[in-house]
Amino acid sequence: MSDAFAQPMPAVAPTWFGQPRGLTIIFLTEMWEKFSYYGMRSMLVYYMTRQLMLPQHQASLVYGTYTAFVYFTPILGGTIADRWLGKRRAVIIGASLMALGHFLMTFDALLYFALAAIALGNGLFLPSLPSQISGLYAPDDARVKRAFNVYYVGINIGGFVAPLVCGTIGELYGWHYGFGLAGIGMLVGLAVYLGGARHLPEERVRTRAEVAGGQRQSRHRLLLFAAILGVIVLFRGAYEQIGNTVALWAGDDIERATRSGFVIPMTWFQSLNSLFVFLLTPFVVALWTWQAKTRAEPSSMTKMAIGALIVAGSYLLLAAVSADAGSVGARAGWWWLVLFFALITTGELYVLPVGLGLFARLAPAGLGATSIAAWYFAAFGGNLLAGTIGARWKLIGHTGFFLAVAALACVAAIALKALDRAVKRETQAPAS
Repeated sequence: MSDAFAQPMPAVAPTWFGQPRGLTIIFLTEMWEKFSYYGMRSMLVYYMTRQLMLPQHQASLVYGTYTAFVYFTPILGGTIADRWLGKRRAVIIGASLMALGHFLMTFDALLYFALAAIALGNGLFLPSLPSQISGLYAPDDARVKRAFNVYYVGINIGGFVAPLVCGTIGELYGWHYGFGLAGIGMLVGLAVYLGGARHLPEERVRTRAEVAGGQRQSRHRLLLFAAILGVIVLFRGAYEQIGNTVALWAGDDIERATRSGFVIPMTWFQSLNSLFVFLLTPFVVALWTWQAKTRAEPSSMTKMAIGALIVAGSYLLLAAVSADAGSVGARAGWWWLVLFFALITTGELYVLPVGLGLFARLAPAGLGATSIAAWYFAAFGGNLLAGTIGARWKLIGHTGFFLAVAALACVAAIALKALDRAVKRETQAPAS
């Protein structure tokens, strides 16, 4: 077998900010990748509807299909990385393909080729980079428990800056300039990864016995993984409206002019999600730490159920605001959108990083990239669902649409809680 995986770093390895230096390299690489991805994503619907003049329903379907395949390709990419390429080569090839795709976005006629290149590159990149994190730590190193929190918060810096930079450049000077800037960001991330490769864990060949053991363990958890992923598809169907119909609502139905006369660029609102991630995470983690000390910390699935309910509440807020504005024939104030992003991001912090950590803990030995890819696979179905739902944006009215999305998030919350007992049994069972 040529499958490779990372050997843990020794506990005495040099550190930056109290963590292994490799975590900083992974953090910065992912930050720039997210800069390129969210920079392009913040412009995509506007570019298709305002420059390519695609009908809204077609643009929403293209957006949903593209974002879905961004999370479908990691299933194939994670398997390729675990079995043949190794994680390092997968990251390098994936980043190169994504950079190419962003530069192809500067040509109108190459839209679909560009989106395909980004999705394929992401398939290799997305599962291969974070699956290297655990290899930075010795088995008994307590710092690993905080590593994914650092990673999740850090990557949102790129997501926060991207719409402000790429989106503003694209909106003011031309969408193609914004797409080109996203491509440059991806190249910077690749340069950081190559320059810091010496700080990353080494990879070695797995034995046939290790492969067989991982396959047996993965079969035991297949049904549980499938059940969780099915529910996360529903959650994603609601959550992923933030870059689709919520973006359209921000552009058409929000009063973006301030009292000083400044008009807030519509792409700026896409930065709020990432901004609130790193503003709210310390408070959420502090709450969980206090709950752990008092033995009141919710289980992983209970946390995720709470998060889905909070997301439902955020869409109920939009439904109420939309109904109120429609009753008087006025646009809603931009501050309601800020409050919406604060709520939906709080819900996100209870669901997405918790689920990522859960799948990392349940990962069979040597199948880290594949297991993390499986978690992201739920975003494939979720984005397809979000795109399909988004195509009904103008058919049922904005208030009714937001109510329907809130109901979908509530269903996800109930289903997540129902899986709590099964997950507890699996996480407490000895490894196969």
